[in-house]
Amino acid sequence: MAFIVALLLLFFSAFSQGNALSLNYYTKTCPDVEHVIAQVVREETSKDKTVPAALLRMHFHDCFIRGCDVQRKQLKLSAPGIVSCADILALAARDAVVLTGGPTWDVPKGRKDGRISKASETVQLPSPTFNISQLQQSFSQRGLSMEDLVALSGGHTLGFSHCSSFQNRIHNFNSTHDTDPTLHPSFAASLRSICPVKHKAKNAGTTMDPSSTTFDNTYYKLILQKKSLFSSDQALLTIQKTKDLVSKYASSRKAFNTAFVNSMIKMSSITGGQEVRKDCRVVN
Repeated sequence: MAFIVALLLLFFSAFSQGNALSLNYYTKTCPDVEHVIAQVVREETSKDKTVPAALLRMHFHDCFIRGCDVQRKQLKLSAPGIVSCADILALAARDAVVLTGGPTWDVPKGRKDGRISKASETVQLPSPTFNISQLQQSFSQRGLSMEDLVALSGGHTLGFSHCSSFQNRIHNFNSTHDTDPTLHPSFAASLRSICPVKHKAKNAGTTMDPSSTTFDNTYYKLILQKKSLFSSDQALLTIQKTKDLVSKYASSRKAFNTAFVNSMIKMSSITGGQEVRKDCRVVN
């Protein structure tokens, strides 16, 4: 699954600041930053309903690789600014969740952008084929707990997945089963029809859940129904701790929203940058 997003034009004047994250980081230097970003996200979402899912995914991936410091070419900032690309993306991801019916939260600001961007580092991202042990290791390496794992996985309620991300579950699963036996038979058949062995459609795939433009707890309900797309989604049922959380969030959207907000704040506080880029596509 891949997404490409541009945030149009955000104009801010250059200024140097400290490193600590703060809710009031731009109060004196750029007081309208949140309003401007929210407006751009609204405008872009009105043109393309896939934008919120793309922004949320970009923020998650950005934080996982080198801390929240926005990789080159993922976000376009056409004018030099006091606001880091990483902060723009953190705020835009929050606004994207809100626009799709999800919760809001105060975003700590003051992140710096990284000076290194390597495509090879995408291997650090949690894979859709990961089992629960691999997921736990991936998250714990970044100071995130199993609770964070289950809550942040709920972001899969938005968006679209290409066949390649779940092909392993519907064709040649293992020597005994052609399809993953943890998949509901009718759901597996549906996925196989969308993604046959030799499918030729370049962008073939399916939505993450039936309400893929609405931020809700449908994702967790589908896991319990054996209708989740990724192996990593179904893996959340393999140990009692994460299974209990899946059940909790499936039965309570409020509980999910609260956990998601807490984990998003925690994840977005993973920092690793050194500069405020003048152009998000390249280092200074």
